[in-house]
Amino acid sequence: MPEVRFTIRWPDGKEERCYSPSTAIRRFVAAGETYPLADFLERARDGLTAASDRVAAKYGFACTAAMAELARIEARGRPFLGCEGAEVVCLSLDE
Repeated sequence: MPEVRFTIRWPDGKEERCYSPSTAIRRFVAAGETYPLADFLERARDGLTAASDRVAAKYGFACTAAMAELARIEARGRPFLGCEGAEVVCLSLDE
């Protein structure tokens, strides 16, 4: 199952490389797109859950790395939730 690394830019301008255990994340985020923060967090949640589900379907167990990455993304995004106009940019998706 191909992994995907995706690079995002947070509202504070910092860039971060993120991990998905499957290409399922591509259905939820796209390189070059800008998302309102809450929308991005929902997309990350849906995409990483779908990726973990694909791992579970193939191997019989959920992907703890995907859930850990989701928890890290949500924790990193939480401080920006009250900021007007906060956006996340998906810079790239690489297999």
